[in-house]
Amino acid sequence: MMSYLKKLHLKLNLMRFQIILSFLSILGFLACDVEGSLIEVQNETASVTPELVTDQITNPWGMTFLPDGDILVTEKSGSIVRISNGQVINKDVTGGPQSISRGQGGLLDIELHPDFANNQWVYFTFASAEGEGNGAMTALSRAQWNGTGFENHAVLYKGSPNTTAGQHFGSRIAFDNDGYVYFSIGDRGNRDNNPQDITRDGGKVYRLHDDGRIPGDNPFVGVSEAKEAVYSYGHRNPQGMAKNPTTGEIWTHEHGPQGGDEVNIIGAGKNYGWPIITYGINYNGSQITDETSREGMEQPVTYWVPSIAPCGMTFVANSKYEGWDGNLIVGSLKFAYLVRLVIKDNQVVKEEKIAEGIGRVRNVEMGNDGYLYVGVEGKGLYRLLPE
Repeated sequence: MMSYLKKLHLKLNLMRFQIILSFLSILGFLACDVEGSLIEVQNETASVTPELVTDQITNPWGMTFLPDGDILVTEKSGSIVRISNGQVINKDVTGGPQSISRGQGGLLDIELHPDFANNQWVYFTFASAEGEGNGAMTALSRAQWNGTGFENHAVLYKGSPNTTAGQHFGSRIAFDNDGYVYFSIGDRGNRDNNPQDITRDGGKVYRLHDDGRIPGDNPFVGVSEAKEAVYSYGHRNPQGMAKNPTTGEIWTHEHGPQGGDEVNIIGAGKNYGWPIITYGINYNGSQITDETSREGMEQPVTYWVPSIAPCGMTFVANSKYEGWDGNLIVGSLKFAYLVRLVIKDNQVVKEEKIAEGIGRVRNVEMGNDGYLYVGVEGKGLYRLLPE
């Protein structure tokens, strides 16, 4: 009886906590740091002005910047668009991956190799129908840029099995300082089986050599039946990933359910808890779990209640925004703005909304001209100008 009452007491406290946070967050007052304490959220929009680069893009899921300033943008529907000096000069660059558009899946992220100037390699994540089972699963591939298109395309990793589920493909790409490539696959809607099981794909962040080989020091190499490409697990749907240019660490963010969107720092073999621990609840208002922490599971750097539906993120570096270098920028699909997070010692010390009303933010990246570029569903590509 006492254990039942204790569990009931924990559930009631968690429900009260979520209700209070949801109410205050709706008013725009609160976000939470790693310890669950309150941090300041500025309600005013920061001094940036969105400038439309082109409206000739429908769903700009990923983007990357060539050394000459041209931009390659992935359309979720499957095409790669090349933009030069604000003009679309090729709506369907050839030689890239053959993706399938299914629910939240399609042609997803795109990223240059750190030594692109010498090897011309470009990396992609996408929903692929190849392999075992019906439906699709997220894959990572690369191809070489020849100046006008791609050649030598090859798949480096393909999650399995395929599933007809339409949600939680992930997927973002980042390179660390040692040239390893990281990418994410969401739990594919199978939260009870995929995220906590290292023998299954989904709900994971993966780490590979740039040619697709599995590094010998990956945390689960040699573990029986493990997916040895897995670097961390217990993720829900990571749709943001970036290297912190100051520390070299790989940061991600991921969608929570109803509440509990997270920003995390990725570590070898670490368990990020989904769905055993979460600050979110089911979409119908019922509880997923009464635990927000557990020994052996990582706490987020910060999280949002209610959800902002984060997508895309980048660190500001070598920028034209005074005082912003080192800040983390996160897009919001739900609230049509971006969030500027001021980071100090891997903690969020301030949060500020920027570019409110810009639209459903699918991606944000630092351009090599020092400006932030924002992909917005149904509206196109924007550049943020400091005022």
